[in-house]
Amino acid sequence: MNDWKRSFNAIWIAEFIAIAGFSTTTPIIPLHLRSLGLTDAASLNFWTGVTQTGASLSMAIFAPIWGSLADSYGRRLMLLRAMFGGAILIGLMTLTTAPWQVALLRTLQGCVTGTVAAATVLTASITPAKEVGYRLGLMQMAIYLGNSIGPLFGGVVADTLGLRANFLATSALLLSAAIIVMRFVSEDFVPSPRTSSVLRNAIPDFSPLFRSRALASLMGVVFSVQFASMVVMPMLPLFILQLTGSDQGVGSLSGAIIAAGSLAGAIAAGVIGKVSGRFGYGKTLVLCMAGATLFYLPQGFVTAPWQLLLLRLGSGIFLGGTMPSVNALIATLADKDKQGATYGLSSSISNAGAALGPAMGATLATAAGYHSVFFATSAILGAVGITVAGSIWRRHIPGTDTGGAA
Repeated sequence: MNDWKRSFNAIWIAEFIAIAGFSTTTPIIPLHLRSLGLTDAASLNFWTGVTQTGASLSMAIFAPIWGSLADSYGRRLMLLRAMFGGAILIGLMTLTTAPWQVALLRTLQGCVTGTVAAATVLTASITPAKEVGYRLGLMQMAIYLGNSIGPLFGGVVADTLGLRANFLATSALLLSAAIIVMRFVSEDFVPSPRTSSVLRNAIPDFSPLFRSRALASLMGVVFSVQFASMVVMPMLPLFILQLTGSDQGVGSLSGAIIAAGSLAGAIAAGVIGKVSGRFGYGKTLVLCMAGATLFYLPQGFVTAPWQLLLLRLGSGIFLGGTMPSVNALIATLADKDKQGATYGLSSSISNAGAALGPAMGATLATAAGYHSVFFATSAILGAVGITVAGSIWRRHIPGTDTGGAA
């Protein structure tokens, strides 16, 4: 087996384990906060929002810093930093006795982690150009699968061993993922620090955005897709509760619908990543945006959970193909020695969307009902798809070819 394939397989397995680990813990954070004494809804909602927003915003701030350091000191090192750092900080959550401690550790977690961006840039840097779309699609599959399996595993751990055991389980999973990377992943990249000062090398490099109009456009796509997805996601369980009219079984039903969409996205990411190189990453992205738009719109009209399930399968398939196409385009457009900085910026912008999306979703749901969040998401995705199609037509973004900068 080629060395790069061996390394990729190890990254894939490690990232799957890491994402499963993170998603083992994240869903139980509100329950853990409740166990710390937050019994009234207002306080519980406030601290839940603080922990979520703190993690997303801190990751948005620090992602470009880690991206610049990746270009200066190595991409493999940054992936190890994210996994080992996450293992330590989430393990410490076992000892928390007050909500502010959980919020602080979650914010620090956002500062230190970011395995998705680190694994993406490492994959892009070791993979031959003709394989990059396929391999990034497979990496997205690992992320979707981890997000599907982690909550189920976390539920079993919480029910059998208690809520605090989830933090230890996540820590152990991240530690095992880091060991896999240490043992089996190698990179040929030769770091080239800009200066002799670590602090100066950590200064984010925004130059890729100004050198290529296509890259700047793709960053807008990254933000919009993540923002649109997060407009819906926090409201989904409450919408399902409204559809059923009963608390009984809502948790399991919500988990099943979310998991089904994630599994559909996982399969689609691998398949679409395989064919997008031949069809054209730009055209594939437009097709996926159009499909997601069409499947999100009718979700606002459903009257039964089974209808929502079927439509979530469809939207999951098309959303599953968006990020592999975007990441492949970024890989072909970014300078090799600035891939870390470029993907760091992408991660920062993605997390900004993740932080702002729930606020819009909550506002829309309060003002116009839960159905409105699906209409808003469909409108955002449709507008982005039209914009990307226009950029391809004007040749700002490559449409049929798999490389070349604008």
